[in-house]
This record gives sequence, structure tokens and C-alpha cells, in this order.
Amino acid sequence: MGYLENMLPKYLARLGVQTHVIATGLRPHSRQDSISASYDDFLQPLHPGATETLDGFTLHILRHKKAFGYTRMMGLWASLKTISPTVVQTMSVTGWIPLDAALFKLSLGYKLFTGSHHHVSVFPLAQKAPQVLSAERLTCALTRGLPGGLVSLATEKCYAISPDCAYVATRFFGVPMRKVQICPLGVDTDIFYPMSTKEDHHARHQLRNQLGFSDSEIVCVYSGRFSEDKNPLILARAIHLLRRSKLPFRGLFIGNGPQANEIQKCCGCVIRPFVPVSDLGKFYRAAEIGVWPTQESMSMLDAAACGLPVVVNHTLSAKELIDGNGVTYTLNDVEDLVRVLSLLSDLQTRQRLGSLGAIKMSRDFSWEMIAKRRLLEYEAVLSSDVLLRSKQDARPERDRVF
Repeated sequence: MGYLENMLPKYLARLGVQTHVIATGLRPHSRQDSISASYDDFLQPLHPGATETLDGFTLHILRHKKAFGYTRMMGLWASLKTISPTVVQTMSVTGWIPLDAALFKLSLGYKLFTGSHHHVSVFPLAQKAPQVLSAERLTCALTRGLPGGLVSLATEKCYAISPDCAYVATRFFGVPMRKVQICPLGVDTDIFYPMSTKEDHHARHQLRNQLGFSDSEIVCVYSGRFSEDKNPLILARAIHLLRRSKLPFRGLFIGNGPQANEIQKCCGCVIRPFVPVSDLGKFYRAAEIGVWPTQESMSMLDAAACGLPVVVNHTLSAKELIDGNGVTYTLNDVEDLVRVLSLLSDLQTRQRLGSLGAIKMSRDFSWEMIAKRRLLEYEAVLSSDVLLRSKQDARPERDRVF
């Protein structure tokens, strides 16, 4: 479900890299039943043993089991041996997948890269004052820090998607600072782009009519889970208050979750179920403002790439995502959210922020750019390894593919 494991392979494949993705058939957030249930009507199960081609890369679904409470892939070594990769990239630095990848590297000989996607905002321990002898910190050191340190011994680089993710990786997951590199997640500009053609404007007008929005209304869009940790309900309540003040705001909520019924009760709010990512861009282009009230979401970048100003809370650590193209409100303060949205009722302000955001996303955060840079870094590691071995052994390097 994640952006990286879907988008990076797509754009690496476009660059001519033979790319494989190995995954389990588990649904997103499978360890949290209340969250996973939000996707019941949207996601189809992936069956172990299935192999298919998507966007130029090959997807392999493996069986899994629980080991000490964590998910472990079954048959990973055999799959890697068959694929014979030159580079293996895991999306995390802790857990069975990176541990097994580090172990199997010894016999299969690939270069291993890991990732860190834990923001401070979703890692409670990072938000607490240091307590050296606390049971929570000791548990983290044993279950995350020690395994992460062992994995890092076999790792070339750990790609953190933001500075605060790098902090979590080095402070709690045992990753040496010298092996961490900041590399943000990106935007699929095939799907997320600002309106520029008559067809775009026609599609926007048609979709707004279907949703019941008039041309004069200011539509605020949120996409994702309707859960307390994401808390889109506060946006719905802000829309309700704005409409009571006779301001022409509407809310568009795309997704599902426990807060759905309460959101539906708020004046001016429309709910649509989850949609495939390929359809999501047209919903953003049918809106005026993107709002993610609590936890940061990569959907913020997608909306910005479509030319929307974005509203997030003041605790956002990755400020570079909204510099020049977004505004903040005080976390969970509905009155302050009303104030900020009122400021964005001005068309010129929205156009200025939205235009800057679309340019920045295309220039600095496109998956095409990220994939090109990542490929150069993979190749640099492989080239240095070939050079080192050529000095030790005059035999030619055996050709292999990614």
C-alpha cells in the first residue's frame, strides 16, 4: 500500500532496471484490526504464490508467519536466489524482512539498502523526555535498536524520508549516522498535476456537479483513514462552523473509518469511499484546498502537485513540504482551523500557494527524479565494489542485473 514500494519500482523500471517487488498478502495495518477494517470494501486479497507484472516491475506474493509477534516472509531466500538481484532495497531497518535480507546477503552477494519511514509524530517514544532506565526504552533497545544495528552492519545506506525519520533511525533503531541519507518520498506526476487543458477543466466541472458542489464553493479535500490518529473529523467540524458563518466552504472526504458517521452529520460535508490512486488526482483537481489535520500524509504532496494549497498542523516536522505552498494551524484546535481556512477564502492567496506548490512538487519531489538519483547511488556502490575487487582479483566481474 505504501508509496515507496509502488512508485519507486515503477520509475526504476522506466529507467530500464529489471525490478522485482517481494511482498506478503497482508493488508495495510494488519496488526491493528480497527485500522485495517477501514480498507475492507476497497482492497482485494493478494494470494501467496501469485506473480504478476505491474507498471513494468514484477510482483511476487509470499506466504508469511508470525515469529515472536512479528511478520516473517516464508520462502524469501529461495525467491531472492531465483531472482539473483544485484541490489536489494528494504523499506525498513527493523523487523524480520531486513534481518533476513541481511543474513541472506552473505550467501547471495547482493548490496543491501534499507529505509526509515517512522516520523517522530507517529513514534511516541521519540516525543518523550529521555529516561535512560525506563522499561519502554529498554524494550525498544532490545527489539529495535539491537536488530537495527545488526542489519546496519550489512547495509550500504539507510534512506530516511525526512530529517525526523533520520533522527528516529539513529536514536532508536541502531543505524549509524554515517549510513543515513535523507531522500523524501515523491509524487507520481503521471497522475498528480495541475489543470492545464480544456479536458482538465471539463473533468473538474463534471465531477463537482456529481458531488453536488457549485462553482462558487470552496471545497476542502481530505483523503485517507477516518480514524482518531488522522482526525479528519476536526476538518468536518470546521466546515460546519464556516457554513454557519455564511462562508461558502464544503468538505470532501475520501476514505473510510470510525469517524465516518460523525463527519456525515456535519453541514456541507460529502464522503466518498476510497478510490484507486489512478483516480485520485481528478478529485484533488476538483477541490480548492487540501487539509490533513494531524499526522502528515504523502497525500499532501499529491494535492500540492495538483495545484492545491495545503493546510497541516503546526507540529509538522518536515517543514520543507509546505514552505511557500501551505499554512499551519494549531493541532486539534478547530477554531484556529476555521481561522486559517477563512484566510484561504481569498482566491489570489490560494492561486499563489497552489502554483508554487505544483512547481515545487514537479521540480523537487517527482518519483522520476528520485528514481534517477537512487539508481546513480546504487550504481556508485556497485562500481566502487567492482573497482575494489578488480584490484584484488584480475578476473572479470560476472554480469548481473538489478
